[in-house]
Amino acid sequence: MLRHFGAATLGGADGPQPMIRSMTGYARSEAQGPWGRLSWEMRGVNHRYLDLQFKLPDDFRALENDFRNQASPHVARGKVECGLRYQRDGAAGGSISIDVGRLTDVRDALDLISQTITAVALPDALRVLAYPGVTREETADTAPLQKAARSLFEQTLKDFTDTRSREGQRLGEFLLERCDALLVLAGQVRDRYVQVRGLWWERMRARARELGVELDPGRLEQELVVALQRLDVEEEISRLLSHLLEVRATLDRPEPVGRRLDFLMQELNREANTLSSKSQDADMTRYAVEMKVSIEQMREQVQNIE
Repeated sequence: MLRHFGAATLGGADGPQPMIRSMTGYARSEAQGPWGRLSWEMRGVNHRYLDLQFKLPDDFRALENDFRNQASPHVARGKVECGLRYQRDGAAGGSISIDVGRLTDVRDALDLISQTITAVALPDALRVLAYPGVTREETADTAPLQKAARSLFEQTLKDFTDTRSREGQRLGEFLLERCDALLVLAGQVRDRYVQVRGLWWERMRARARELGVELDPGRLEQELVVALQRLDVEEEISRLLSHLLEVRATLDRPEPVGRRLDFLMQELNREANTLSSKSQDADMTRYAVEMKVSIEQMREQVQNIE
């Protein structure tokens, strides 16, 4: 008996929830504070393995490993580009202090030049301040800025994961719909095979009557059994149904399932191809072709699943 999957619902209320996520996704977050303006942008596309790329301003390059550790629990496969932008936007910078000793040395040097060489114009104050060592800019406290970057990245990761989960839910529902369609086709193949088996018997007897040949019923039945064994599709249908049940079970797993689903698509396609090669009936061939079309549609969508 064919088992119908029913409604395309993923997971139940109890136990671990399924984790069907698309590898494609996008998220952007922005924050502003006394330290300036920060913005994170994440883009994900299909990739066979995990390729996590960061584009960071110089002030944040030392934090790349921290950001990677933040991202690891959220992404398992796909090419993910993470870009951070930072603008000071009027944020208070470090204070400027003057090295009086160095400034005195510069003044003494200028006095010596003016005493030695006449008609030498003295530099203005800004040029003196630009002389190496005269001024020191105190480094501002970067801890609040780094904390804000980590916090904003966590929010961006959540939005990115939510986007991929919503798309993954739609992909899961699509796959379940195609599984149900394949179940219907499998039932039609089985029903048609029973009809074809009866037609073969009548066809052989009719042919014998046309030729005026008296057939031995025992020999006729033996030849019919041999012919039908070559055309028997029950084994392929049983394996196909088993693979469909495994697809459903895989979609309920609380872990990335893309690679496993890809393998199951190969197995489904193998059974559909065998059904097609065995068929010597137009209707059975049509059902097998429709199966292959549905499986190919599933395979294309599986390539998007993490």
